[in-house]
Amino acid sequence: MNLKIGNVALDCNLILAPMAGVTDLPYRVLCREQGCGMAVTEMVSAKAILYRNKNTQALLQVSKAEGPVAVQLFGSDPEILGEIAAEMEEGPYDVIDFNMGCPVPKIVNNGEGSALMKDPKKAEQIFTAMVRHVKKPVTVKFRKGFYEGQTNAVEIAKIAESCGVSAVAVHGRTREQYYSGKADWDIIRQVKEAVRIPVIGNGDVFAPQDAKRMMEETGCDGVMIGRGAKGNPWIFSSALHYLETGQLLPKPTLEEIKEMILRHGILLSEYKGEHTAMREMRKHMAWYTAGLPHSAALRNAINQVNTLEEMTQLLQERLSGP
Repeated sequence: MNLKIGNVALDCNLILAPMAGVTDLPYRVLCREQGCGMAVTEMVSAKAILYRNKNTQALLQVSKAEGPVAVQLFGSDPEILGEIAAEMEEGPYDVIDFNMGCPVPKIVNNGEGSALMKDPKKAEQIFTAMVRHVKKPVTVKFRKGFYEGQTNAVEIAKIAESCGVSAVAVHGRTREQYYSGKADWDIIRQVKEAVRIPVIGNGDVFAPQDAKRMMEETGCDGVMIGRGAKGNPWIFSSALHYLETGQLLPKPTLEEIKEMILRHGILLSEYKGEHTAMREMRKHMAWYTAGLPHSAALRNAINQVNTLEEMTQLLQERLSGP
């Protein structure tokens, strides 16, 4: 269950995937409290850091309460990425991660994110520059390939290993697929068989049983959980328990859900201010309460909430039960 990335030993092999607009500092803390072995920051542009863009400061903030954390950079200029990796090494991060998986058109059209799957030579230059500039472990997250007919995850993994990258995370979808269809776990197995460095599997882990099945089917060293953790930080404690005992923990009660939402709202208010926090809690509330009775009415009501006090009152009224 333990996982070592370079010289960084994690206390478990379940990792929170980077998700823009989701995995900010407060949410990473909540997932850590549920047993997450390592979290990855929302992706940050190396160029934005270079030019001291003020929006990057919040993205780069981490806390001791979140345990081991990787900072995820994206970009396409090897020199800039090497330089920023060195700058990040001085920060409170345990691992420097590089994004080659983002499918968003704005990023891809810039030759960044998953667009680099089409340019293995450029990827090699980036890996080399980043590894050369830092002593901390460098990791890379990438997809199965760019197009469905051109799967090159194995090639990218071998290049990463030869450049001194410490571990790779593989999302079993192509860029063409975005997040649709089914993740291909077989490509994770192929990558695992092709390299000696740790391989972290990613894609379609929504329940504890998925984490176990992924490890059994692919032989991967770690499991990265993304969308399955939205509104569900408990997935880490339940998956850990299941992997260790083969038993499923009961689903969180209404009271536990209410407590988690409140704690999330408080942490977010401390971190971003009450006004912004309450706006951002709207999407989180939708995830936390999905599938609950009257969740549509609750989602509607949360959109009217502007203060922590109002949110607390709404939860007391609408989420009371056993």
